[in-house]
Amino acid sequence: MIDLNKLTAENHLTSLEEEIFKYFIEHIDTVQDMGVRALAKATFTSPASVIRLSKKLGYTGFTDMYYSLLPIIKKAEYSSVDSEETILSTDLKSIIRNCSAETTQQFIDNVLLLKNQYIFIYATGFSQITAEYIYKKLLVLGRKAILASGSDSIGVFENNLEDIGAMIVVSKSGETKQVYQKLQTAKEANIYTVSFTREIENRIGLLSDLNIQVYDFHKLDDRNMLPNLFFPGVLLSFESIVEQYLNQSNT
Repeated sequence: MIDLNKLTAENHLTSLEEEIFKYFIEHIDTVQDMGVRALAKATFTSPASVIRLSKKLGYTGFTDMYYSLLPIIKKAEYSSVDSEETILSTDLKSIIRNCSAETTQQFIDNVLLLKNQYIFIYATGFSQITAEYIYKKLLVLGRKAILASGSDSIGVFENNLEDIGAMIVVSKSGETKQVYQKLQTAKEANIYTVSFTREIENRIGLLSDLNIQVYDFHKLDDRNMLPNLFFPGVLLSFESIVEQYLNQSNT
């Protein structure tokens, strides 16, 4: 199950462009051999329309679009085939990609040990539910925290910048526009940033001071319709960090 909205990101495609792109994705195994002209003929469009689509999506051309999307689509297809096994037979430790001792200590030093500043937590959609748990857990631990989502006023964040010492964001794709923009503002204000994202390279992960990667079984399932351990994996990562923090506090 591939959600085309995930691949087109913030680009608003016309109905014609959507048809071309849908055909491109559904025939990913043969479209490269077809070439631009054959693809245009199959979709009753023109070669110029195909090229415009590729550039609208941020690629240099048809070939660049093909080689950029091929591995993502293949990973998504492969994951979907084994979807019955992912939940019950997966080793939970394999879901957390880089929650090492060093990563854990960085989180503790720069987030959990904050005393007089707020920890700002931001997420949208399903990620917001996970962020709310992190928020409440931090409050129980005695940390000062603020939780916000896409529906909240920008003032909740910008009016408290001077009092924020760290920012935590959750984004399965690592490309959510609202989250990325908040992260940019935080970086400009010299706020320490932590992101929980999928394991594939993404803009939010690259921008963060600390990126904690969680394996995403269905990378193109933007609507979260398929079984996925990403969100439980985020909480597993967070709780493992809290466990180490409490162990250090009690020694």
